[in-house]
Amino acid sequence: MAQDVLHSVPSAAKFLGGISAWTVRSWLSQGRLRRTKIGSRTMIRQSELERFLAECEEAQATPLKRLS
Repeated sequence: MAQDVLHSVPSAAKFLGGISAWTVRSWLSQGRLRRTKIGSRTMIRQSELERFLAECEEAQATPLKRLS
């Protein structure tokens, strides 16, 4: 099994396309992203970031249902 790369919050923000680290922290507190604690540090697994991106892409590809 391949090892999963761990990203810091700023590194995760950069991986997600250069968004704000504050946005990543907000998504962590909302539960949209899962954190991995290493001592007192908050880290995010690359596989979690890839899951999040795939989920976002899927949501964009799914057309919204119109309310009648």
